Amino acid sequence: MTWDGAPPPEHVERGPLAVLRMVWRALGIILIILVGLALLLPLRLVERPLFALHRPWTPWITQVVCRLSLRWLGLAYRRTGRPMTGQGAIVANHSSWLDIFVLNAADRIYFVSKSEVAGWPGIGTLARATGTLFIARDRRAAKAQTALFEERLMAGQRLLFFPEGTSTDGLRVLPFKTTLFASFFADALRPRMSVQPVTVVYHAPAGRDPRTYGWWGDMEFGTHLLATLALPRHGHVEVIYHPAIAVSDVADRKALAAAAETIVRGSHSLAADEHRVNGNAEI
Repeated sequence: MTWDGAPPPEHVERGPLAVLRMVWRALGIILIILVGLALLLPLRLVERPLFALHRPWTPWITQVVCRLSLRWLGLAYRRTGRPMTGQGAIVANHSSWLDIFVLNAADRIYFVSKSEVAGWPGIGTLARATGTLFIARDRRAAKAQTALFEERLMAGQRLLFFPEGTSTDGLRVLPFKTTLFASFFADALRPRMSVQPVTVVYHAPAGRDPRTYGWWGDMEFGTHLLATLALPRHGHVEVIYHPAIAVSDVADRKALAAAAETIVRGSHSLAADEHRVNGNAEI
């Protein structure tokens, strides 16, 4: 069930053509990822001793892999606005596991994820290889968490996290949780950090349930993955980059979270209406 009491969309395609699409798309994406890892892992062995946490080369591989994977899947990707170039973090609304591909395709970033993901088969390996920052969602670990954020951010990495804390049906933005925003107010970070809000909007294929790409509640990952691979045709996803918010201009973590949430939520409906502004880029 979802927020309005309606059942999740039933969009699993059946039949030999659906199976063929699933296999064809899955094999292509797996091959793209494997080739990417074959390039990334040896390069990281050279990159690590030379640059430590700063990664000047390998994020480009992750970005290309995600762009090629979206293209192979058939999900069109459109970007509005520009990713910031200075130090700081990205915050975005969260609709689906597809966000990982979409946001990596849009910018060279590092995800912040709960520590349990590190142990997940396959996904955990990919997350570790691409530099994901794993944190324990425990207030008692707040000090250590702030130290991890500071180390990564001062090394020039742009961290990305989902303040909603969960994925949705893609038709709403949930209230932003404020916990992770506290890290940006550390004495060493606040004067130089910015937070850039990003709105991600999925547009379902014509005639399909608008919640097609949403993944929430007790929906199984495997079922949603296969349903996505089997779709006869895909819609598109829009990624809107908003002006960054300087942390030094905001009173505290609650104000920062509220400001970012307002921006992300405010543009979601505009994107749904196919709103366009200057600086559009399609990849």
